[in-house]
Amino acid sequence: MTETTSAPDEAAERGAAWESRRLSELRAGKQRPRLSYLHDLGRLIHGSTPPGGSVPCARTDDLTPDEEAEVIALIAAGRLHRTPVTLPERLRSRSWTSVEHVLLNLDRALGWHTAGWKVGAASMQVRRAENIPSPSPGRLFEHTIFTSPARIGSAAFVNYRLCECEFAFRLGMDFPARPEPYTESDLRAGIESLLPVIEIGDSVFEDWYSLSGYFGGMYDNGGSAALVHGTEVRDWQSVDLPTAGIDLYVNGSFVKSGQGAEAMGHPVTSLTWMVNWIRERGLDVAAGELVSTGTCTGHCFVTVDDVVSADFGNLGLVEVRFVQ
Repeated sequence: MTETTSAPDEAAERGAAWESRRLSELRAGKQRPRLSYLHDLGRLIHGSTPPGGSVPCARTDDLTPDEEAEVIALIAAGRLHRTPVTLPERLRSRSWTSVEHVLLNLDRALGWHTAGWKVGAASMQVRRAENIPSPSPGRLFEHTIFTSPARIGSAAFVNYRLCECEFAFRLGMDFPARPEPYTESDLRAGIESLLPVIEIGDSVFEDWYSLSGYFGGMYDNGGSAALVHGTEVRDWQSVDLPTAGIDLYVNGSFVKSGQGAEAMGHPVTSLTWMVNWIRERGLDVAAGELVSTGTCTGHCFVTVDDVVSADFGNLGLVEVRFVQ
């Protein structure tokens, strides 16, 4: 009797074979000299302000409700029409309260369906580069989540394609708002699967490292634009996440490495921080939502026609090609 293979099984086999070949190619070339146009930050296209070089704006008081509504309208228009925005000086304030108000109301103005959350600036390296005092949350949206290998067109971005290699979790249970904090044990019990991901940052505001002077990226959904994920891992407890390594490549050229410990020491610690941040604001986290826990490889800026590959070791490959 001849065995038959279903179409999904055949597709999975082809995908696994491609991934294996691609990882072999990348790893074989890891020791080659880095391409001349690449640096630790990828391409040097982040703007004139260097990492850590932002200048704090003068204003620190909270925006008024009318001012918050104006900031939301400006960001939403920039995101929806894919056009850069300049935030007027009178609306620039380093107020975390205002950042939260804008962030939590931006998705309503965009009219996009949410699919989870992301932690920005989970690592001290990024907080120093962006000159901000704490991690910064952002929303994930259904239409901006892609499966590796992905092709993402220019319509998804305004100014940047900032790639960050991260660990994300899909939750298998609800975490409703409540007075008492959730513990890491609570979150571990509620994780359905682990996903290796590349988060892609962007902002309607220009000159990336100047934005933290007025918390521009934080207002703008924590600088989040898209997410590409690899194979979901249900037996994630067997993975030593703090030491789990990631190698980042651009156009087949090795750029840098990172480890899971960059996400607050452990990605589950970062996940717990995110869920409690949401809880403290009276919001629920639902089963099925994704939470990406912050970059483990710092920043890597790329552009159209670049291919970004993240080798997560035994967790596999995540790859995205940026097209017109």
